[in-house]
Amino acid sequence: MPRVFLVVMDSVGIGGAPDADKYFNGDVSDFGSNTVLHIAEHMKKKGSPLNLPHLNALGLGSAIYHSVGIEHPNLPLDKEANWAVGKECSMGKDTPSGHWELAGLPVTWDWHYFKSKTNSFPDEIISAICRIAQVDGILGNKHASGLKIIEEFGQSHVETSMPICYTSADSVFQIAAHETAFGLDRLYALCDRLAPIIHNLNVGRVIARPFVGSKDEGWKRTKNRRDYAMLPPGSVLIDWVKASGGKTYAIGKIGDIFSMRNIDFNFTGTDLDLMDQLQKQIECAEDGSLIFANFVEFDSLFGHRRDPTGYAKALEWFDNEIASVVRNLLEDDLLIITADHGNDPTWSGTDHTREQVPVLIKGKADLIQSGIEFRDVAKLASKHLGVAIPEP
Repeated sequence: MPRVFLVVMDSVGIGGAPDADKYFNGDVSDFGSNTVLHIAEHMKKKGSPLNLPHLNALGLGSAIYHSVGIEHPNLPLDKEANWAVGKECSMGKDTPSGHWELAGLPVTWDWHYFKSKTNSFPDEIISAICRIAQVDGILGNKHASGLKIIEEFGQSHVETSMPICYTSADSVFQIAAHETAFGLDRLYALCDRLAPIIHNLNVGRVIARPFVGSKDEGWKRTKNRRDYAMLPPGSVLIDWVKASGGKTYAIGKIGDIFSMRNIDFNFTGTDLDLMDQLQKQIECAEDGSLIFANFVEFDSLFGHRRDPTGYAKALEWFDNEIASVVRNLLEDDLLIITADHGNDPTWSGTDHTREQVPVLIKGKADLIQSGIEFRDVAKLASKHLGVAIPEP
């Protein structure tokens, strides 16, 4: 019996999006951004060439060449690999849009964005937070980097219990709070109760951003982040598999992104933890299962922080680890490795970049070696599992 392992390398884009000029980081358009290629160029200049032998053997270099027509010496072509280049038709360059479309549901509407850089949030949202959390106000109320805003308001937050609220170019509302001074459960409860109000504005996610530390010791975000995403407004691959009687496994952010709908097993942790769990499910997942994983640290630790060297090391770690996943696949398994958007660490700004993505395929599937749409990934998975796709 077949199984599908759908693995998202969060933000590992390969450039070439035909509409990149319509998306921006500040005043700079995303035209010309290319996460993997620019990392390879950066590492070559440093004298430490990017080393991704296993991903290249799966067709990464070939996908980049198809996307932008450039063959980098450290991203060689492999004529035997089964790969595709995924083009997003959804209107955003955000996590829910990318994942929902990969799961078969394109986002054809406009998300709401908090466009004002300061005083970003309307009074009704601030009033709701004060009522739910029983506080006198909020801190932040602007576009900001998560680390910088904690440095700016961490001490005031500890002293007043006012939550630190901020946003970005994404359709997102983020709340940072100290795990002990404010309370982790209290933060989760606040986000849970606030989420329906935020979702009614067509904002995709409320994100709990817990941190620890002190002014003297420094502040540090913890791994207890939790996303409260809007429920997908239509059925997706997870629902199709569940309806067919198959098991559904969520590893990483997947449970949050799909609001835990029709998910049988959910596991979160660091990317190291997630890789261990992926390896475990290669051994343990039942026949007919979908194992859907997201590795977020490319994006959260290195893309947004514009750290190309750190990003390169993370890619090399993933490349080394994925080799054993490929080795241990069963005869009827299908592995699809892809991404949800770009986040070029050499680019202007700190936000995602609009890019095409690699779709690297190992297992029983038709040879592609061309461009596809994100939504076709769900079709590949459902075909392999023999799962019916409902009429829209």
